[in-house]
Amino acid sequence: MTALEPHDAEVTAALVETTAVEPAEGVLGRTHRALSIGIVSVVLLIAFEATAVGTAMPVAARELHGIPLYAFAFSAYFTTSLFAMVLSGQWADRRGPLAPLATGIGAFGVGLLLSGTAGNMWTFILGRAVQGVGGGLVIVALYVVIGRAYPERIRPSIMAAFSAAWIVPSVVGPLASGTVTEHLGWRWVFVGIPVLILLPLGLALPAIRRMAGGPADARAAAEPFDGRRIRLALGISAGAGLLQYAGQELRWLSLVPALAGAALLVPAVRGLLPPGTVRAARGLPAVILLRGISAGSFIVAESFVPLMLVTQRGLSPTMAGLSLAAGGLTWALGSYVLARPRLEPHRGALMTAGMVLVTLSIVAAPSVLIEAVPVWTLAVVWGVGCFGMGMVIASTSVLLLKLSAPEEAGANSAALQISDGLSNALLLAAGGAAFAALGGGAVGAAAHGAVGGGAVAAHPGAFTVVFLPMAAVALVGVWVATRVRTDV
Repeated sequence: MTALEPHDAEVTAALVETTAVEPAEGVLGRTHRALSIGIVSVVLLIAFEATAVGTAMPVAARELHGIPLYAFAFSAYFTTSLFAMVLSGQWADRRGPLAPLATGIGAFGVGLLLSGTAGNMWTFILGRAVQGVGGGLVIVALYVVIGRAYPERIRPSIMAAFSAAWIVPSVVGPLASGTVTEHLGWRWVFVGIPVLILLPLGLALPAIRRMAGGPADARAAAEPFDGRRIRLALGISAGAGLLQYAGQELRWLSLVPALAGAALLVPAVRGLLPPGTVRAARGLPAVILLRGISAGSFIVAESFVPLMLVTQRGLSPTMAGLSLAAGGLTWALGSYVLARPRLEPHRGALMTAGMVLVTLSIVAAPSVLIEAVPVWTLAVVWGVGCFGMGMVIASTSVLLLKLSAPEEAGANSAALQISDGLSNALLLAAGGAAFAALGGGAVGAAAHGAVGGGAVAAHPGAFTVVFLPMAAVALVGVWVATRVRTDV
């Protein structure tokens, strides 16, 4: 664990005193009840957006004539969030998490409105990029809130509560989104969600102001923002965007933005992630790398599941979204399992087992491209993978905070989320390029018939070259998971 500096004595004493006064109190105890409900409501908003938008995305891309740019609609979010994560980390460490959280929620709503009113695919992607700024600000600020307001013994419980917040959106979101998409149009999915912003604003912000609103210490509050890290954040965001663009424009000239993107990314990654991250050094670096590998491989594969079911098996957007509904429940169950105190000594081994489940689920998913395989098979397979993800993702969050001093929580949380977002952006760029190269555009042309209820054929290879490489990445994560603990 990172050693505390002498000037952290007051912070440490306060944490010890809080734990000693109310040793048995949980996340819904008197001290933390309002804060827990508030920040879980923020996660609930993000969950509704992710499940609803994912269901509506294939129809939106088809109507905006943007199926070949389908991966951009996802990667734009992750690309801009990279910069926002670094900004949020510094902002929260120096001024407290309240301002970046409020700003992020506002930007999130603006991005939804921009996408919902878009007249073409590029404007839609711009809206997703604005959402990414908001999401990047919010997620890092939430981690700082947890690190400051909750004692270590109950942090696994609040992380499990975050996962549980996905259950209702995972079940209700696809059904509601699919129904709205089919009867009112996909735009209403985007312009309707911002109404939910009022709930987290009203619940979370007053509680955060009370319990975690200020900086970690007075010295941090007096420090200016680190200009070098901000420049590196711009470099990592721009580099990821250039690589994504190069992956979508399959021409020799695309080598120019690809090389420029790589030139920006390499020094930015070295400067923003802890030393040893790329080689999975034991402890914090391995935790951060595992977060990127697990989230990137699984989320990229999941991004193509609704499109695969709509275009290849003729499902409606509602049914395609519902095929992923059980995943919210099993993801929360996986988080709950590792929130049990008696399992703490076995956390590393269980995380490794979780990555095995993730790998197997990604390998098995494209089996539904075979007509003889029942479509419901994918729901079962993906539920298993989500259980594994629940064990892995919640544990990386818990271990990160355990290995971080209070004044480092923002920077380290930003590094964790950068690994997550960068992996998503880069793997989406690679997957999107492979998808387009093997007939993704033709799949999009066929999508009109699928959404309308007609049968759709061909181009299974466009999906296979997305899922199988993601499974290989997840397999690497099995080894990385063996290196996250420092006490072995």
